[in-house]
Amino acid sequence: MRVEFEYGQGTIGAELPDSTDIFIPGVTVSDPPCIPEDRIVEATLESIRHPIGMPTLDKLAHKGSKVVIVFPDRVKGGEQKTSHRKVAIPLIIKELYAAGVEKKDILLICSNGLHRKNTVEEIKGVLGEELFSEFYPSHQIINHDSEDYEHLVDLGVTEKGDPVLMNKYVYDSDLAILIGHVQGNPYGGYSGGYKHCATGITHWRSIASHHVPEVMHRPDFTPVSGHSLMREKFNEIGQHMEKMMGKRFFCCDAVLDTKSRQISIWSGYAKEMMPLSWVDADKRTYVKWADKKYDVMIFGLPQFFHYGEGMGTNPIMLMQAISAQVVRHKRIMSDHCVIIAASICNGYFHDELWPYTRKMFEDFQHDRMNTLPDMNRLGEYYATNEEYIRMYRYHNAFHPFHGFSMISSAHIAEMNTSAIYIVGAQEPGYARAMGMKTRATIEEALEDAKKKFVGENPSILALPQTFKLGAVHLCMKDDEI
Repeated sequence: MRVEFEYGQGTIGAELPDSTDIFIPGVTVSDPPCIPEDRIVEATLESIRHPIGMPTLDKLAHKGSKVVIVFPDRVKGGEQKTSHRKVAIPLIIKELYAAGVEKKDILLICSNGLHRKNTVEEIKGVLGEELFSEFYPSHQIINHDSEDYEHLVDLGVTEKGDPVLMNKYVYDSDLAILIGHVQGNPYGGYSGGYKHCATGITHWRSIASHHVPEVMHRPDFTPVSGHSLMREKFNEIGQHMEKMMGKRFFCCDAVLDTKSRQISIWSGYAKEMMPLSWVDADKRTYVKWADKKYDVMIFGLPQFFHYGEGMGTNPIMLMQAISAQVVRHKRIMSDHCVIIAASICNGYFHDELWPYTRKMFEDFQHDRMNTLPDMNRLGEYYATNEEYIRMYRYHNAFHPFHGFSMISSAHIAEMNTSAIYIVGAQEPGYARAMGMKTRATIEEALEDAKKKFVGENPSILALPQTFKLGAVHLCMKDDEI
């Protein structure tokens, strides 16, 4: 059979054995039904007006109340007309106005965390023209800045000793509202809830308490679940914020399907609301599908996805993207599984977006850096580099510590596979320098894997739209999640 895989700006084809299994999110196994478009406003308002574990907005806010609404950046949640942000935020603002809150007292904050600050056009894309036009001209829409110490507050440490620094606008507000998305995420199971505040409005030192090898290389991290140490840390950081602020976050989270459409809406106190939202999310995300484990997993990487242009070519980001599939699908991988991934791997780092990754790549080739975790000792050196910080603050670049959360993830593929092949590379030396094998075609890589790792009749899983659609976590049919 011929299968087309994502590759650069287009696709690359491969002739695979007829016994190959194919999985496409939302197609091979249907998602739970989403809320019909003509009922999304009604369902969202119903959720907002019946929050779980806390009072309604009209009880929490009044004339004179300072309100912040925190929303995710362009990496998450979709941008269609009926996306959760575009529906929920205007409804919440109407509820606030009805309670007496004045427009001048509302601030919208993009929770980009260590991600690059979103551009004006990107913020307009995620919020919609009407909401953007109402609040942007009066400077009431901003990006979080994790290096703006005038607008950060140090809240000490959690019971585990993790530092908590958070956005001061949020801390000082009378009401802090989090607009989140419950989507399958290799980092701790799901986005939304306390993950939103623990990563989106904090500081690199807070994020360095969980996006590091000692947390991410534990057996409770791979395969992904909602019961890892990372998830515990998210929850503790979020609850520590609430304790120190003296108020709870008002969350409004949407469980999303493959196309970022709302399956259900959940509002209220994260500690009580999150577990309920996960019941719906589990039905869509942890897909109990496989009746055998796979010896070979094949997918392709476009040049642009998720974090931005060049993610499928930058060798650090490329390796992280491969590892994320291992974290998601480890339950259905055999103990000697081989990954074959198509990438044009052309040496394009996108230095403007990730200005530090070229230097990280070079450092990895020297000074006894035998595996990616050896690089972690340089984390603070990079995280405090003034030029990288300036580019994060003023040049729409990712924060330098973000690269270290990427390499912590990137090593997971090596930990859990017999080999990783990059096929179709234009500059294959970059892949080889990251510890991956290179071949010209998927067919050549498969033949080599048969000889060296998986035998003549491997079970093969093809994932042809891995990065075009909202991902799932594949499971065995009899797995207990």
